[in-house]
Amino acid sequence: MRTFDSTDRRILVALADDPRSTNVSLADRLGLSRNTVQARLAELERSGAFLSFERRIDARAAGYPLAAYVTVHVQQQLLAAIVEHLTGIPEIVEAHGLSGSSDLLLRVLARDAEDLFRITGAIQSTEGVVRAETSLDMGELIPYRLRPLLKP
Repeated sequence: MRTFDSTDRRILVALADDPRSTNVSLADRLGLSRNTVQARLAELERSGAFLSFERRIDARAAGYPLAAYVTVHVQQQLLAAIVEHLTGIPEIVEAHGLSGSSDLLLRVLARDAEDLFRITGAIQSTEGVVRAETSLDMGELIPYRLRPLLKP
């Protein structure tokens, strides 16, 4: 993956400020030509710099007001099969492999405590899962962001 130069960073910060910006509006705002903006965005796209453009949807509005993090300890030789199985649980909205005392960190959404109990039961009953610990998400204090890293 290529690294960002100052022009890339300016474009990305402008996009972070207004994700719906058109190439023309970005060019006007940044004092660049439309062709420069278009070429830079195309190159950033090709290089894999952009992640999914899926909009962040408030889980509460979708009927999932309860969020939790589940740390999972697994039998390492079964990790691929475990991840494949966990992918089939739609309430697991994010999963990360970890180093340290836990092997996986799962972000789980639930309708209520009973629903969370069902979901964690499904996680714990997965072949190769040794232990799982659940912590309720009490609120997002710093949302995901890269904008501060893009500023010079």
